[in-house]
Amino acid sequence: MTEMSLIDRIAALQNYEEYKELHWEGSYEDYLNIVRENPRVCRTAYQRIYDMVLSYGKEEYIDNKKKITRYKFFQDEHNGGRDAIYGLDIPLMRLVNIFRSAANEYGTEKRIILLHGPVGSSKSTIVRSLKKGLEAYSRSNQGELYTFEWVLPESLAHVAGGQTIFPDPMNEEPLKLIPEEWRKQAFQELGIADNDYVPKIRGDINPASRMIFKELMAHYQGNWAAVMKHIRVKRLLLSEKDRVGIGTFQPKDEKNQDSTELTGDINYRKIAIYGSDSDPRAFNFDGEFNIANRGIIEFIEILKLDVAFLYDLLGATQERKIKPKKFAQTDIDEVILGHTNEPEYQKLLKNEFMEALRDRTVKVDIPYITRFDAEVKIYKKDYSPVRIRDKHIAPHTIEMAAMWAVLTRLEDPKKHNLTLLQKLKLYDGKTLPGYTQDNVKELRKETNREGMLGISPRYIQEKISNALVSDKSSSSINPFIVLNELGKGLKSHSLITNKEDRERYK
Repeated sequence: MTEMSLIDRIAALQNYEEYKELHWEGSYEDYLNIVRENPRVCRTAYQRIYDMVLSYGKEEYIDNKKKITRYKFFQDEHNGGRDAIYGLDIPLMRLVNIFRSAANEYGTEKRIILLHGPVGSSKSTIVRSLKKGLEAYSRSNQGELYTFEWVLPESLAHVAGGQTIFPDPMNEEPLKLIPEEWRKQAFQELGIADNDYVPKIRGDINPASRMIFKELMAHYQGNWAAVMKHIRVKRLLLSEKDRVGIGTFQPKDEKNQDSTELTGDINYRKIAIYGSDSDPRAFNFDGEFNIANRGIIEFIEILKLDVAFLYDLLGATQERKIKPKKFAQTDIDEVILGHTNEPEYQKLLKNEFMEALRDRTVKVDIPYITRFDAEVKIYKKDYSPVRIRDKHIAPHTIEMAAMWAVLTRLEDPKKHNLTLLQKLKLYDGKTLPGYTQDNVKELRKETNREGMLGISPRYIQEKISNALVSDKSSSSINPFIVLNELGKGLKSHSLITNKEDRERYK
């Protein structure tokens, strides 16, 4: 028996059946049969993201006499807990409720979801988790979705600019190929009209596919069935790296960035072939809005964007349409998520020219953690014995750093007989003589901006890291070394501009 080559040994790891399933292709007739058996393949982007979060399960508990839902998706167990989010069950519950409302088309599907909070409060982590979750969900049987491509003979290749295979540039839902005026009756004829998914398919296909559709309809003298013979439906796998269904946009130098990055741009090389810059075949539908269709688009530091970009956002939210250069408004179906910090949001509130954007925004506050036990979990995850093998972290070291971080975020109690440390213990679920859960509710209500100010987890992580590599800690670190690092760093902390705050933290 000959020994397997190294390549063969690696190749043996591949699951051919899974690959075949994930790259399924079939006719339009095959797809209609799939829809009849499983209408969930036609979900909108908001329905899909809500179902994705629910698919990991949830649990309910009572906190201060209030029922809280904890969504297991954000614990990131499927990814080894690397992006787990602790102590933010209430903000995350509000976010998922927005997804639920948008999935039911109660109005929030026409809004920008804006995660707002101080630096280091895990806004980016939440969005990153949702993007990775959608990628994995699209590869599962629960989250399957489909798109199509045009397959043309050589005699009709000119319709698609000389191509015999022309993938739909915006990964549209194949049912959109049924003309809008036929859809209601067609869905009833197919027996797929009575569910929560198919009737929500609205709008038209993008200009490129629409032109091919019109040309083929003219060629076949209006025979829609003949046109559908040129459609090949295929499984759609969302991927941020491949720019399929997941887009990310961030501000750059205004001189080197324009709004075509969002909505696509003209392919000047092809203008000579087609003779017009308004021909869809001479246009690249590769802007972030285009490629994020059917999925999610993230706007990093959304309020730092130039006004020209914010104009595109207005139509993309309320009308769910974008306006590529020299083309009609094009329908999109995607979750629009942005995140920003406090100064940028205050600037938006003061700008009276931005009323339209403010009106189309749903704000979700993502504060710092104010529960001691949740804060400890962050650092224990980062500085576990498995990861820190060459140094010993003495007992209570991480707890002391976490306690100090949480104390900086709490507002002084208005009741004079209660110390800040006692308040921390009450928030952490401990009991104190003379205080009940109702008192804890009152303590939370009397605060103005608790959790929106204070020291970020990044600062703590930075100082624990400094302590671990310090000359003072040859084999171990203890609470005194870490607290010394935390204190020394306050002098040069770039985010503390107020002298009173610096003294208070000391």
